[in-house]
Amino acid sequence: MTPDSLRAWRASCGLSQEAAARALDISRRTYQYREEGKSSIGREAALACAAISAGLKPWGEEVETTPSDAPG
Repeated sequence: MTPDSLRAWRASCGLSQEAAARALDISRRTYQYREEGKSSIGREAALACAAISAGLKPWGEEVETTPSDAPG
């Protein structure tokens, strides 16, 4: 992921830099560094952006168990 594609992702989601940083669980400054090309954007961040765009939640938070799903 390039800084340009990170900016494009943020724009497509309608997020401010602050909101994008919160969504990625990083500081606003770290997010800014990535958009400015001063810090690398790793595969984890790129995958997180894709997951957020797809409406996915962090692993384990997307499934709620009901009593019928409980083991036993």
